[in-house]
Amino acid sequence: MNRRQIVEAFARFRAANAHPRGELRHSSPFELLVAVILSAQATDKGVNLATEGLFAVANTPETMLALGEEGLKGHIKTIGLFNSKAANILATCRLLVERHGGEVPRDREALEALPGVGRKTANVVLNTAFGEPTIAVDTHIFRVANRTGMAPGKTPLAVEQRLLKVVPAEYRLHAHHWLILHGRYVCTARQPRCGECPIEDLCDYGRGSGRRGPAESTSGRVGRTRSAGRA
Repeated sequence: MNRRQIVEAFARFRAANAHPRGELRHSSPFELLVAVILSAQATDKGVNLATEGLFAVANTPETMLALGEEGLKGHIKTIGLFNSKAANILATCRLLVERHGGEVPRDREALEALPGVGRKTANVVLNTAFGEPTIAVDTHIFRVANRTGMAPGKTPLAVEQRLLKVVPAEYRLHAHHWLILHGRYVCTARQPRCGECPIEDLCDYGRGSGRRGPAESTSGRVGRTRSAGRA
């Protein structure tokens, strides 16, 4: 994809969905942070089902700590790796209270110092909660960036850095959501729905240079490790 094609691709994304939103339900930066930590190796739908009850009784670091580990696990036990996620969330809550007055910091370094929070999670919080033009590269964005030729890279960080260079400033705030929704519902891993793709004529794969057929490898499953570490 050349620069003209990238500009056109995002113009089409915006025309179809001017104000894209993430699918994790939250009503505060803290709820978002917890939801993103829980979302590692889990579906947004599954996380939303768990947090509906959780946030009804605990939606601040203080009330989350009051639940205790067993109380928290009771709400998130349907989510994979819930034991380690519970431990990370409670450790994060303690640091939020001790270091940040119970508020989620609007600072990458401070966010990444929280247990269970890595660059991807920090980018989601900075973008969605605080309106920073960051791009969190998950498995969907990694795949879309490489498959389309928009921002090829061998690692999530390489893809992120490339996207920040090639995505025009006017589209950067919403780029994360456009790309993840495109990867989740159109440019899917095994059988991309090219016939329904609004940018098929622009991307390298759509024009045939990178096609691998219906059983295309799902390479680029970034973040799919067995640990619930720093996402």
